[in-house]
Amino acid sequence: MFESLTQRLGAALSSVTGKAKLNEDNIKEALREVRVALLEADVALSVVKEFTDRVKTRALGVEVTASLSPGQVFIKIVSDELIEVMGGGEGALNLNVQPPAVVLMAGLQGAGKTTSTAKLGRWLKNRDHKSVMVVSTDVYRPAAIDQLRTLAGQADLTFFESSPDQKPLDIAKAALDRARKQFTEVLIIDTAGRLAIDEAMMQEIREIHEAVSPTETLFVVDALTGQDAANTAKAFGDVLPLTGVILTKVDGDSRGGAALSVRSITGKPVKFMAVGETIDDLDAFYPDRIASRILGMGDVMSLIEEAEQKIDKKKARKLARKIKKGKKFDLEDFRDQIQQMNNMGGIASMLDKLPGMGQMSEVAQQKVNDKSFSQMEAIINSMTPGERTYPDSINGSRKKRIAGGSGTQIQDVNRLLKQHKQMQKMMKKLTKKGGMANMMRGMGGMMQPPGGGFRPGQST
Repeated sequence: MFESLTQRLGAALSSVTGKAKLNEDNIKEALREVRVALLEADVALSVVKEFTDRVKTRALGVEVTASLSPGQVFIKIVSDELIEVMGGGEGALNLNVQPPAVVLMAGLQGAGKTTSTAKLGRWLKNRDHKSVMVVSTDVYRPAAIDQLRTLAGQADLTFFESSPDQKPLDIAKAALDRARKQFTEVLIIDTAGRLAIDEAMMQEIREIHEAVSPTETLFVVDALTGQDAANTAKAFGDVLPLTGVILTKVDGDSRGGAALSVRSITGKPVKFMAVGETIDDLDAFYPDRIASRILGMGDVMSLIEEAEQKIDKKKARKLARKIKKGKKFDLEDFRDQIQQMNNMGGIASMLDKLPGMGQMSEVAQQKVNDKSFSQMEAIINSMTPGERTYPDSINGSRKKRIAGGSGTQIQDVNRLLKQHKQMQKMMKKLTKKGGMANMMRGMGGMMQPPGGGFRPGQST
């Protein structure tokens, strides 16, 4: 997400980063590029105008004039205003009520509402350690109830049974009664979608809303529809008291117009974004982190949190003990590392969160991709257990067999073995005194953004 916007904004802001002094002329030129970048990202025109006006006012004010590094301050102003456009710190769910806290999911047909219901339940269960029940009141779409039942099973959530011959209002009331009796902390109600906002749909969901008094009413909308997503959310919010928005299909949206338009047009913050197809692919929406990512500064906090949630800690501890004892980092260990990376969304997702990596050239991004990691895993899977443990035993005939078994070429096998050797040397260095500290210092140097620009948390 935001790839094209990041590239355009990066080019626009680089023109002012090194300026010793900012004036109306060079700010005007930079803002013209910023305006074009936002419009190309399908951000609503009214949002673009308000954004650029605020940036211009601040950039020509005292805070830039008095600064020793006005170029950096200008980038900070753009960052601050991006955060403001997307809602500042308004995105947390309000679940601090007498259980069960009810979350009502609303949206148009095909936006991914049912999937988002299960993803949100999974997120609350794993991150907030809540007991969660989900229920479907969609009695119109074929297999809608079955779909949520299946997803609830995958997410390890309590599913309240309903059937197409019941009335949606009766289902919602019965689910709330069951949740109370079972002392469930959160009840998520999936409602029926429509191809367009119509009165029958609105009357039905209004009745459910009145009966269950939800603490959160979330509108689920497809990010790929750009600023239309914001306009649809506004139309829906005019007749139902929405508290926030969930953006779906964010992984397929390279522009980001919906994320930057929703809050300004609807007055409601984006609270979550669905970033993939698996049940765990839901992220909380942090405007400060998104702004940092847009400006090419990365999103290290999200990367750390993702690692905490998705890395297999038992395997990590086992590998650490093994290396500490002086044992070799073998190909079984290498395969584990590849799988851990895939669990975190793959190399593309990780690079997107690292400072400066979002601005890598297309050629570099094509070379470092998830396909190459899948190929490496296939090669390792084609080896015998003995070959994985003792890679030095792999001679020419074995390489030929491994290549044939994995559908690759002998040079691919050679490349993998070379990469494993390099990884093995790095792991060996970590066992030496000060190895880890030296590595962390090196990583600290790598975290500098391109051009030495402003970093989040850096004083100006």
